[in-house]
Amino acid sequence: MAENQVNNDDNDILVTLDLEDGTRTDCEILTIFTVGERDYIALLPITGEESGKDEGEVYLYRYAEDADGTPSLDNIEDDDEYEAVADRFDELLDEAEFDEADE
Repeated sequence: MAENQVNNDDNDILVTLDLEDGTRTDCEILTIFTVGERDYIALLPITGEESGKDEGEVYLYRYAEDADGTPSLDNIEDDDEYEAVADRFDELLDEAEFDEADE
């Protein structure tokens, strides 16, 4: 499971991930969205060894908040669940591109 820390500096919300391989990377929150009855978060790496590795790489995690509003991220372990989440994220990207084309 990736550990996370949310930083809110200069009005940009960043999530710092401690990855399983021991590296850390800062990520920009792209969106939080729902698939079925769960929330998920899409993160874009912006620093560290992961940035630039694969341009356009996005991390997808389960997203939840506890009663205090503290966010938590969990890995998506199931291949079918990950595929459904990735498909929905792609749909959101397509919808955003379509909306921009209409402007």
